[in-house]
Amino acid sequence: MNNRNFSPIKIFWIILGFLCLALGTIGVFLPVLPTVPFYLVTAFSFAKSSDRLHNWFINTKLYKKNLESFVERKAMTLKTKLSILISVTLVMGLGFFMMARKGIWIPCIILAVVWLCHLLYFIFRVKTESEEEDD
Repeated sequence: MNNRNFSPIKIFWIILGFLCLALGTIGVFLPVLPTVPFYLVTAFSFAKSSDRLHNWFINTKLYKKNLESFVERKAMTLKTKLSILISVTLVMGLGFFMMARKGIWIPCIILAVVWLCHLLYFIFRVKTESEEEDD
């Protein structure tokens, strides 16, 4: 067997990569969990830990369907963009609502600003491509 000494840092990145892969895959079926951010962390984590894992991940259908267009062209289909924006709005809206009920206004303002920046980023910085370009 080759010398495959994994440092604690590489083990951390591998564990984080698989955790985010699992959460992102669950997000494919549950619209409340955003798939793309978890897959971005997965790709980053695998790239930091193992060329073999990174190459495996970027060749999966999950990566190609959900992330490849964003990584290569900084573009997403309208369906993907809407899915992300709706799920983030629901999650942040729930947090905002719960804090507002308790009168915790400073975190509400911060959350609203983060949400607005998120919307602006996806509307103006991430290109929208047609479904055919993504295939």
